[in-house]
Amino acid sequence: MEFITFFTKLNQVVFDPMAGTGSTLVAALRCGRRAYGIELNPTYAEIARQVITDEIQNLGLPANGLSWELITGDATCVAEIAGNYQIPPVDYVITSPPYWDMLHVRGAATQKARRTSPELDVIYSDDPNDLGNIRDYGEFIERLSRTYIDMQPILRPGAYLTIIVKNIKKGGKLYPLAWDLAQRLRDIYALKDEKIWCQDNQRLSPYGLGNAWVSNTFHHYCLQFRNE
Repeated sequence: MEFITFFTKLNQVVFDPMAGTGSTLVAALRCGRRAYGIELNPTYAEIARQVITDEIQNLGLPANGLSWELITGDATCVAEIAGNYQIPPVDYVITSPPYWDMLHVRGAATQKARRTSPELDVIYSDDPNDLGNIRDYGEFIERLSRTYIDMQPILRPGAYLTIIVKNIKKGGKLYPLAWDLAQRLRDIYALKDEKIWCQDNQRLSPYGLGNAWVSNTFHHYCLQFRNE
């Protein structure tokens, strides 16, 4: 909510092209902003709609004419979807993309947690359009970057984008996802700032100790771009 209130004004449009279970839309409505999102997984999209509906009813959020729409669709087709559903010009984007194919890595800490929790899916989906199912890192970066580039026609001039992402450790190597994404997008959008989100409730874990030391990663980059 801090980013939403900082980058937008009342009744402006907040958009999340990878909406998940709708937390961005809920936060936007709480802040008095109009909220739109796209979600690929039909199950998650339906959960998001119910979450938003319950939030409005249970918390007594005033309608105030605020509109919202959660669309089941593929974020890589964002321009077409925006036209078909008449999404108004967007004032602010905040989103967090898949962290490559890390949900397919059985030894990753996130996978261990998911395999022991009945409430979490082991993988996000088996949809071939799911960017998290792309195994080649170069292809993943290009398709992810293209998704954000293709959003530009629906953004107002001066609109800001916040992309929350982190670098990835896989197979004993560091893949600089946040830096690679920033490098590819800065020719389209002006890279204005970075904020660090630190999950300081996690403990440092020395993986591979005695062989090749690799720690877990518990900081994310909130990359701030502007549509200039």
